[in-house]
Amino acid sequence: MSPRPEHATALVTGASKGIGSAIAKALAGDGWVVAVNYRSDEAGAQAAVAAIEEAGGKAKAFHADVTTSDPKALLKEIEAELGPVLALVNNAGVARDGLAVQLTDDDWDTVIATNLSPAFRLTRDALRSMMKARYGRVVNIASVVGPRANVGQSNYAAAKAGLIGMTKTIAAEVARRGVTVNAVAPGFIATDMTAELATDEVVKAIPARRQGTPEEVAAAVRFLASEDASYITGTTVYVDGGMSA
Repeated sequence: MSPRPEHATALVTGASKGIGSAIAKALAGDGWVVAVNYRSDEAGAQAAVAAIEEAGGKAKAFHADVTTSDPKALLKEIEAELGPVLALVNNAGVARDGLAVQLTDDDWDTVIATNLSPAFRLTRDALRSMMKARYGRVVNIASVVGPRANVGQSNYAAAKAGLIGMTKTIAAEVARRGVTVNAVAPGFIATDMTAELATDEVVKAIPARRQGTPEEVAAAVRFLASEDASYITGTTVYVDGGMSA
């Protein structure tokens, strides 16, 4: 077990609001320098950076659409400005819901191309620095929808189930190099993505009888990215109020 190197940087994708922003703040609170990635919400990303700096941390916003940007170029830019990326949180995601017979090819392709493929590419390229440093943390933000049915989300479920499978396999590949790879699967979390759902009806199906918060998801990520979690890899932590029980 190696200690976290000094000046190590954590990259959080889709970190301008919601769960991503909460994760960025939590990691900064644990001593990570944080690269706050955003696609379009520059104001939200800068607000996250400002909150981190006001709390005594260090962060910088980086604009990149992870579905189309060169991951090597993004990682190189972050390393040049902040330091090597030794923690990667693949959080960026979208939803395009509908019954399978209604989903278009674009609905399917967009969700897979945003929620799954960038996570693989960024992980693949970030692992090189992590293995060299013999210290690394990858946390993929999956979903309780990955291993269980949720009508109207076959594309989203496929992407999140893919993340969980990818997590297990890559974790086994790099475990001997001091790198852990885990997933966090949120349930019904109060974010913009869930704002239009019938909250009262969904909450009835949650044993805890309430929505979760972005900060509760961030707490799980913070732990998995810490030195204390060095013997945890290839697993999925569910933050769902008991939905997966």
